[in-house]
Amino acid sequence: METRVLIVGAGPSGLATSACLTRHSIPHLILEREDCYASLWKKRTYDRLGLHLAKEFCFLPHKPLPPDAPTYMPKDFFLKYIDDYVSQFNIKPLYHRTVESASLVEAGKKWRIEAKNTLEGNVEVYHAEFLVVASGENNEGYIPDIKGLSCFPGEILHSNHYKSGSRYKSKDVLVIGCGNSGMEIAYDLEDHGARTSIVIRKLVHRGMSLLNYLPTYMVDTLITMLARLEYGDLTKFGIYRPPRGPFAYKNVSGRSPVIDVGTIGKIQNEEIKVVPEILNIEKNNVKFKNGTEKNFDAIVLATGYKSAANKWLKDYKYALNGDGMPKNRVPEHWRGEKGLYCAGLSRRGLFGVSMDAEAIANDINKVITNKKEEFNSSQGYN
Repeated sequence: METRVLIVGAGPSGLATSACLTRHSIPHLILEREDCYASLWKKRTYDRLGLHLAKEFCFLPHKPLPPDAPTYMPKDFFLKYIDDYVSQFNIKPLYHRTVESASLVEAGKKWRIEAKNTLEGNVEVYHAEFLVVASGENNEGYIPDIKGLSCFPGEILHSNHYKSGSRYKSKDVLVIGCGNSGMEIAYDLEDHGARTSIVIRKLVHRGMSLLNYLPTYMVDTLITMLARLEYGDLTKFGIYRPPRGPFAYKNVSGRSPVIDVGTIGKIQNEEIKVVPEILNIEKNNVKFKNGTEKNFDAIVLATGYKSAANKWLKDYKYALNGDGMPKNRVPEHWRGEKGLYCAGLSRRGLFGVSMDAEAIANDINKVITNKKEEFNSSQGYN
């Protein structure tokens, strides 16, 4: 099947890119391995999830949020917005298509994409001038290498499979990972009566807004000062701030500053126990590097995600590095070579998704327009 542009992934990045291409009247297809769009949000998020950034940073191109949108949108509110977005731009992904390979053909002029139709069991072949990787930086859950983890007899689940703490009442649960998901899951577990511990190795609406006017180091100084006033010294609870400020740290690591949903208060009241790094696991017993140990019934891995694009994108070198992330620095991260683009891999959330989608669609439109003008000029047309 021939198409001008092929987009891999129907998450927010793919949907936003599709909407922007539609605005330019550029034909395209979206291939999605799941049976729905925004599958991460619809099928792999916990019940109490809300967006961790304020609403002014969380909308997609060409569709503002409704006036009644809360500052921090709950999952259901955001999904309603996504449903309306898909309807407004008449986005129709092809579902149950798992991309198995994508490579350059025809002397580097086109992309050949092979996708397995998991409903029918056959492999479909697509050809496109432009290929957009929109499978997301949260494409595959990251499982850390912890000695003895594979032999833990209790339940082990990644945060993308966690729904609610209701089934863990009166159980000892260890949360590994102290980003926004880890802190929120720990809060949810304790709220449902689980005896909760969380591994913390290192420790925003206002800060995000200030970044529009002040350099990162000044915003970090202000936010760190305000955090100390709000929470006091948290080192006695095992929480240490990283040497870099929260926004400088995000620029380097991609990890967002933690937005407290009440977890800090539960830690201060000793309702949630903070534990240090894990040394090893022996059956149900978890040994920590400070010499303490404890038995657990379940472990929740809130350890983040990784891009899996390199597994199917054979010629990834034209846009991505060996980790499946953009090889170019922001703000040119979205642009590859040979008609290859990547959307939503800038580690800047929905704000970055919107910027990527518009930039990609505008660039593709520019390339198409230039080709038409060159052809017309070669034929002697005005």
